[in-house]
Amino acid sequence: MHRHQVRVYYEDTDAGGIVYYANYLKFMERARTEWLRSLGFEQDILLEQSVAFVVKRVEMNNYAPARFNQLLSIDSEVVELKGASMTFKQTIKNKQELTLVTGEVHVACVNLDSMKPRRIPRTLLGEISRVI
Repeated sequence: MHRHQVRVYYEDTDAGGIVYYANYLKFMERARTEWLRSLGFEQDILLEQSVAFVVKRVEMNNYAPARFNQLLSIDSEVVELKGASMTFKQTIKNKQELTLVTGEVHVACVNLDSMKPRRIPRTLLGEISRVI
């Protein structure tokens, strides 16, 4: 499991002063990017190799709101790994460790030029397998 923290900025909130629901998806995306970086893989380098990950499906459940200036933790864990895709379970918690949002995100590896599925590069697949 990987943990990433984000601070809620004013721009993340709606007229009611709570985080606008779609912004949780941005927070989850950042956490997945930082998880990948923690494994030693930079997305810009992967893009140079025509390797990209695209979101195929998202399921998100909201339990409690986050508010301006709160520090949130996003826990990310790969729960399913296949040759050309993986599924993440992600949980967003506040400082008190209260679960605010959960999500399941299915991502597919694609060739950036053709946008067709491709296998996850062997070195990356090996590193992911090692940590899950």
